[in-house]
Amino acid sequence: MNIKISDTMKTLACAAALVLSIGAFTKTSGASPVGAGQVDLTYAAEKALPAVVHIKYVQNSKVRTVEVEDPFSDFFSDPFGFFGNPGGERQRRQVQTPKREASGSGVIISADGFIVTNNHVVEGADELTVTLNDNREFSARIIGTDKTTDLALIKVDAKNLPCLTVGDSDKLKVGEWVIAVGNPFNLNSTVTAGIVSAKARGLGANGVESFIQTDAAINQGNSGGALVNTAGELVGINAMLYSQTGSYSGYGFAIPTTIMNKVVSDLKQYGTVQRAVLSVMGQDAHLFIDNEKRNGREVDLGTNEGVYISKVEDGGAGAEAGLEEGDVVIALDGKKISKMAEMQEYLAGKRPGDKVKVTFLHKKQKKEKTVTLKNAQGTTEVVKTADLDVLGANFKEITKEQKEQLGISYGLEITKINKGKLQEEGLTKGFIIQKVNDEPMKTLDDIQKAVKEASTSKEPVLYIQGIYPTGKRKYFAIALTD
Repeated sequence: MNIKISDTMKTLACAAALVLSIGAFTKTSGASPVGAGQVDLTYAAEKALPAVVHIKYVQNSKVRTVEVEDPFSDFFSDPFGFFGNPGGERQRRQVQTPKREASGSGVIISADGFIVTNNHVVEGADELTVTLNDNREFSARIIGTDKTTDLALIKVDAKNLPCLTVGDSDKLKVGEWVIAVGNPFNLNSTVTAGIVSAKARGLGANGVESFIQTDAAINQGNSGGALVNTAGELVGINAMLYSQTGSYSGYGFAIPTTIMNKVVSDLKQYGTVQRAVLSVMGQDAHLFIDNEKRNGREVDLGTNEGVYISKVEDGGAGAEAGLEEGDVVIALDGKKISKMAEMQEYLAGKRPGDKVKVTFLHKKQKKEKTVTLKNAQGTTEVVKTADLDVLGANFKEITKEQKEQLGISYGLEITKINKGKLQEEGLTKGFIIQKVNDEPMKTLDDIQKAVKEASTSKEPVLYIQGIYPTGKRKYFAIALTD
């Protein structure tokens, strides 16, 4: 569910996490006291610095077709529409997009070169260069990404690399000292210190989130870096800052290792995250109560903590547990749940097919039910990322002549059709696909992305809009699952 943040709280994710150059576009255990109120953080820094890397992102210049206003239409067009030209004309032009460069951070989690970073640090990159603390450079490839948690796993071909021991973020306590390690403003190997200010913070920035909030300074370029406890263990991946200016002003947010571990494991094993859901919508119980009070309504849920359920999807795990609108989830497997972010964090560690005991209040009466979690598609099967092979066709970008003949500005022509989903639904060679699930198809990357996203979504269907060479338009629905 999305949680709204007031206008005065401006949370910067991608923009405040990357340093962009776009041309003209714009454990406590192990802590040793040094003196009154002081903690020695040198051990943690010594462990973390060699394992935190600088990531350089490059997106190469590309040629794209765009629609622009005819600059002379105001002079020569019919402003009153007498001759069927009411708004001037739009022209299609080829433009060269500028080369984009950015930087972020990453954390080596294994000696054989696996590195965790943020999805927004690597999304859309054509080239990734990883620089170690000792200035060695490697080219990196993306193993997998998860936009829902804003995490990504990349890999460099190397051995015996320094890596950070992964700690248990669940054991963190508010007030505990931590350090943030990264490369803010391209200043490599920077360490800042602070405390854990809050846990299980929800900001509405990601689909699944339970941030560790810290007052250790996190700035542009810190994204993907390490949040480390005094024992020198990784407890979070730095992801965001809160700022009204774009620079650090008191609070940073990190993704806990409880979420990171599951994402990394799934990306390695399956190529995509196997997400288990209760299939319910809701919000923090106290937020629901406060909202009702503002509207002059008194409400007694039997608790001020937990997750208030506003909707239960038919056939989902929540429905099987007997959850109904108005119920309040207060525990999962005996672990207290006081807010939505805590429930998201707990479920993020589960896979479809896992069982979980749900404790909830129904009309203030406590109930418990053990249910089997399902994926977003309503099954307990492994969700696999599909690729273009499932369609059974070859594609190419349409030519300038095709654009002029058909009066269109973009599209992908089917140049060869084989056994696959498209043939099953009657698509033929020559058909031009213009949109898939309402997204324009201009390049092969567009259709690859559409297939990948649809295959792991709640409804694994491609809604295709296109046109035949004769000018006849046609719509198809292509189910990616049998």
